[in-house]
Amino acid sequence: MCAVQVAAAASPQADAGPVRLIFDTDMGNDVDDALALAIIHALESRGECSLLAVTVTKDHPLAAAYVDAVNRFYGRGNIPIGLVLDGVKPEVGKFLPLAAVKDGAKLRYPNRYAGGERAPDAISVLREVLSAQPDESVVIVQVGVSTNLARLLDSGPDSFSEDNGRDLVRRKVRKLQVMAGYFGKAIPRHREANVVNDIAAAQKLVDQWPTPIDFSGFEIGRNIEYPAESIQQDFGYVAHHPVAEAYEHFMPPPHNRPTWDLTSVLQAVRPTRGYFGLSLPGRLSIDDEGVTHFEEDAKGLHRYFTVTPQQITRVKEAFTYLSSQPPCDAVEAR
Repeated sequence: MCAVQVAAAASPQADAGPVRLIFDTDMGNDVDDALALAIIHALESRGECSLLAVTVTKDHPLAAAYVDAVNRFYGRGNIPIGLVLDGVKPEVGKFLPLAAVKDGAKLRYPNRYAGGERAPDAISVLREVLSAQPDESVVIVQVGVSTNLARLLDSGPDSFSEDNGRDLVRRKVRKLQVMAGYFGKAIPRHREANVVNDIAAAQKLVDQWPTPIDFSGFEIGRNIEYPAESIQQDFGYVAHHPVAEAYEHFMPPPHNRPTWDLTSVLQAVRPTRGYFGLSLPGRLSIDDEGVTHFEEDAKGLHRYFTVTPQQITRVKEAFTYLSSQPPCDAVEAR
C-alpha cells in the first residue's frame, strides 16, 4: 500500500522533488506537535518531503527522547535532533515520559535519549544541516517559541559555514512557516502563547528573518479540531502508538484538540493544494506585551493564513488520514 501511495502522491512534485524540511518544535507543551510530526512522516513516506532535522525548544532531555522515539517508530531513526540550551520551558510535560516507559526490560518506544543524555545543541544542528543543503532549498516549520531560530540569526561562522546566521539563512532557506500570533478580530489584543513565552525572540524573528514567512495564527488551528474518534479508532494497527498515547496522556479522549501546529506543516509541504488562503503581503510586528500587529505592504515578506468553512472540512480530512497513516516497512532508517 505504501508503494502505491508514494507513486501516486509523488508525481505532482516530481520536477521539484520532495520538500527539504526542518521542524522546530516545542514538543511536550501540547500534543499538536506530536500529530504534526506524524503528518511529516506520512508525507515523507508519500515522497512529498524529506525531514532533514528536528530542533526542539522545550528544554528537557525527554523532549528530544520523545521526538527520537517517534522518528524511530516511523523507521527514520537517524534524523538529527537538536535541543535548546537554557530554554524558557524546562517542564517535562504530560506525555514526554512515554519516551522512558519500559515493557519489561525494553523501552516501549526505543530512542537515544531516554537515559537523560542531552541531544546536541539545536544551533549547531541547524547550522550543520543548513550548510549541507542547496541554496534556497530548505523550508523551516516553527511551531513553538522562536528561541532557536532567533539564536540561529545571531550565530557566527563555525566549522560548518563561514556565513553568520542571517547570511546562512538567506542563502539556504526558501521559506519559513510559523504557527504563532493572532490575526482575528474576536479577541482584542490576544497574546498567543508561542509569542508571549519568548517575546524577545519572536520580535527578533519578525524583524530580522531574511526570507518570506507565512504565519498560521491562533484562530486557524482553533477552528479546526482534531476528532477524538480518530485517536480511538484509527491507530489500532499496533498495540502501542506513540502519538495516540501522547494524545491520551495530554488530555484523555473524548476531546477534540485544536490543530495549530498541523496547519503549518500541511501548508509547508502542500502549498499549492488550496488548503488555506493567504493574506496580501505585509509586515508583522510584535509589541512588548506580545500582541501581533499586521500592516499590508506590497514589499513585505509576511503573510498570514485564512480559512473558509469548506477548507476546514478538507483540512480536517487530510489531518486524520495523514496522522494515522501506518509506517511503511520498506522505509529504511537513514
